[in-house]
Amino acid sequence: MDRSTEMTVFAKVVEEGSFSAAARVLKLTPSAVSKQIARLEDRLAVRLLNRTTRRLSTTEEGSAFYQRAARILADIDEAEAAVTQLHAAPRGTLRINCGIAFGKHQIGPLIPEFLGRYPELTVEMTLTDALSDLVEEGHDVAVRFGPLQDSSMVARQLAVSRRAICAAPAYFERHGIPKHPADLAEHNCLTFSNMPHLNDWIFRMPEGEDFKLRAAGNFSASNGETIHEMVLAGLGVARLAEFLVGPEVREGKLMRVLQPFYRDLEVPINAVYPTRRHLSPKVRAFVDFLLEKFQPIPPWESPEAGPQPMPAAACDGGRKN
Repeated sequence: MDRSTEMTVFAKVVEEGSFSAAARVLKLTPSAVSKQIARLEDRLAVRLLNRTTRRLSTTEEGSAFYQRAARILADIDEAEAAVTQLHAAPRGTLRINCGIAFGKHQIGPLIPEFLGRYPELTVEMTLTDALSDLVEEGHDVAVRFGPLQDSSMVARQLAVSRRAICAAPAYFERHGIPKHPADLAEHNCLTFSNMPHLNDWIFRMPEGEDFKLRAAGNFSASNGETIHEMVLAGLGVARLAEFLVGPEVREGKLMRVLQPFYRDLEVPINAVYPTRRHLSPKVRAFVDFLLEKFQPIPPWESPEAGPQPMPAAACDGGRKN
């Protein structure tokens, strides 16, 4: 068997959780699957799976190999599907799931152009910061931040997200500009009420060690969009994503501070969809459209201000309670 076949067998074992389950999906015998895994491990000279009578798990090397293999196999599937579905025009209803702030400021403003390209499509867009089950809730594609958590999903990286410490110039006129991360203890820091880990602001010090500040202030909210509005109103200092504040920093509506102390953490922004096989033309068209718009440089990092947010009335997302 060639490398891609060995990779396919290994990925399916990891995804299904056992040799026998993978064998059923691949229409092979369990012994044939076991032989291919053993051959792959021999060729790589490393153990990829821990096997016991009760469970199967990946080793550290196996986990790293799976992440790369899954990405490669997804690209192969998509390359084949791109050829076989070129004749199919995107049509029907495309159901998109996205976080509130990113959806309002980056995805929503692109929808008119997307629908202009594909007039046979209808878009239903749900904006929510709650993590939803794409399959259970009927979404075709989602835009999500961070590593892929579900191996049954496919993730195509669109860009990376970075964060900035910022406030309105009027706020700094009243309270002074912090020169050191420790100075933020004397400032009104706006925080997330439902994601406490985002309130730990980490900075890199000249000595090489990290300085962590637990942000605190008189206002918290469950989403970045509301905090963004309070920062623009001059209420306090916030740590927000560049995609949210980048254009306003360039326009002078907000000021970044403490940049020499920023810790360089990048979070992937992915288009996520439920299956690698038989990708529908409407999902392919949307993902390709986002890749076109966000690569190689996303709009919030370009010299221009980037797209303007959707009007508030357009962003309820149609989510049913």
